[in-house]
Amino acid sequence: MLGQQFVSAAAIAASVLFILSLGGLSNQEKAKRAVWYGIVGMAIAVFFTILGPGIGGYWLMIPMMIVGAVIGVYLAKKVEMTQMPQLVAALHSFVGLAAVFVGFNADLERRRVLASQLIDGATDNFSAFAALVATKTPAELAFLQVEVVLGVFIGAVTFTGSIIAFGKLSGKMDGKPKQFPGGHMLNAGAAVVCLLLAIVYLNGGGFWTLLLLAALALFIGWHLIMGIGGADMPVVVSMLNSYSGWAAAAIGFTLSNDLLIVTGA
Repeated sequence: MLGQQFVSAAAIAASVLFILSLGGLSNQEKAKRAVWYGIVGMAIAVFFTILGPGIGGYWLMIPMMIVGAVIGVYLAKKVEMTQMPQLVAALHSFVGLAAVFVGFNADLERRRVLASQLIDGATDNFSAFAALVATKTPAELAFLQVEVVLGVFIGAVTFTGSIIAFGKLSGKMDGKPKQFPGGHMLNAGAAVVCLLLAIVYLNGGGFWTLLLLAALALFIGWHLIMGIGGADMPVVVSMLNSYSGWAAAAIGFTLSNDLLIVTGA
């Protein structure tokens, strides 16, 4: 198990490599080296994260990482260069779904910490994240709730939006724009309801408010991209790329992970 100082140093190194990777991709001569910068940066980020303080559950984490790596290698060898936009869209959906799950877990851990402290003031047997939550002030806990709302909302929109973009780009779905009666006004109405649910949640609402907000955000992502033609999907993928970045940054704030914040930004 590595100390926090090693994890922080690794996060800085990985962030620099990610920035060099993005910068190098703008030049064809440097693109191959830039990709390696990204590969090494991600390897450093994953290695030092799983060996960081308070991390456990290796019995589940390691097998899942192996499965994910095998699937990634298989897809990378199978997908043609002309199919890269839909592959990117599919990968964005995973980022969005991860943001939703992290947000749910963060709220459940927050509630568990508060319940335990109210009962007997004990913080034993807490996870690393729950122990972190237990040290937060009321103002910091309120800010944590804002982070959770943003992460869940953006992540849910990104998830379903990316799935529809993948379907239209790959030809698995009709590329014609399709929407329910009311069009984008329906999306706007759902967004307003999400805002109201967020206000209720931030003022002590139950977990159901977060679940309902996520469900509406899933609808917004689906309905929003369904209303855009297949020819515009490459532009949509670029937009969803920024959404997944916001989602990753929100996860980073929630987990107090500087690397996720920098990478998402």
